Amino acid sequence: MVTKFRRPNSATLMDTATEKHDAMNPPLAPLLDALGQIVFGKERPIRLAVCCLLARGHLLIEDIPGVGKTTLAHALAHLSGLSYQRVQFTSDLLPADILGAAIYDEKLRAFRFHPGPVFHQVVLADEINRASPKTQSALLEAMEERQVSVEGETHPLPQPFFVIATQNPFHQHGTFPLPESQLDRFLMRISLGYPDPRAERALLRGGSRAQLAAERKPCLTPAQLLDLQAQAEQVHVSEAVLDYVQALLQRSREMAEFSLGLSPRAGLGLLQAARAWAFLDGRDFVLPDDVQAVLEPVAGHRLGDEGGVLRLLEAVAVP
Repeated sequence: MVTKFRRPNSATLMDTATEKHDAMNPPLAPLLDALGQIVFGKERPIRLAVCCLLARGHLLIEDIPGVGKTTLAHALAHLSGLSYQRVQFTSDLLPADILGAAIYDEKLRAFRFHPGPVFHQVVLADEINRASPKTQSALLEAMEERQVSVEGETHPLPQPFFVIATQNPFHQHGTFPLPESQLDRFLMRISLGYPDPRAERALLRGGSRAQLAAERKPCLTPAQLLDLQAQAEQVHVSEAVLDYVQALLQRSREMAEFSLGLSPRAGLGLLQAARAWAFLDGRDFVLPDDVQAVLEPVAGHRLGDEGGVLRLLEAVAVP
């Protein structure tokens, strides 16, 4: 027996499962708490960012300047115990500025590879849509294969490897929209938005968020994070939930409002994110609620219509 998805208002999905804090997996509760004390009033975006990291995905944060995108990225890297590098994307940035280059060494009489900033565990591609499409695409292999090829040689990237890209709204001057192939490499796209009055007052009273993050001790080590990622991958997905995910994929391809439906890769990403979301609640199995909670950030940038994601949910029965 199935029931129809009911959505009383647009805020319901945004709040799904964010009130289950007490049930969260203990190893990650301190990380979420610490992030919440640095980035005020953004519980759901913080949880989605941690979910994306846990699912071995990459994160795109699209919002106006000054709302905390860089602060969230730096705090997440530091508190997770990961090496961090910020790259400011500009119109004159070259692929070699990101990946590195083979430079001739006079003493060795040979070319020696000099790694670029991508060889860190967390890379912040700040304002990625201010760089040219050629430079944007330099990250494709790194994000998909976790490796970089330069001058015919392949260089593995450190593990874990997590790209956080920030993006300005397209109506701002000097931006290049990310191509669909690049967008598809991001498991999730989120936004932070303006803080509510209470959170903004606390922010105005407090000191530097970057300094506050730097003063805190990491909550994890890279080895612990890798172990948690492996555990999240083992979260069980029932046949009924697989049927539900497959129905969402198929319906997205049939709806006239979407120029392109969700691909099989998007379906795999949706399952990755749903597993991680369930793991954050301390469960070893996925519920339809987990799929619904992550569908918008996983599918919105792939379908190009976030409002359509809600109609997609309403069009598919829940097991």
